[in-house]
Amino acid sequence: MGIVFRSRKKFGPLILNFTENGFSSWSFKIGRWSWNSRTRAHRVDLPGPLSWKQDKSSR
Repeated sequence: MGIVFRSRKKFGPLILNFTENGFSSWSFKIGRWSWNSRTRAHRVDLPGPLSWKQDKSSR
């Protein structure tokens, strides 16, 4: 298993994700809700280790 470089830069609710190849995706997070541009998935953090995710394909 290799080592993977990942970096995140936060600007308020906007999160920019970078990999070793450069810019990867951006995310938007408000409270417990978030949306990712690469996966186009909505995610809601639930209490404990649980979360709910709705992919673009399940609409």
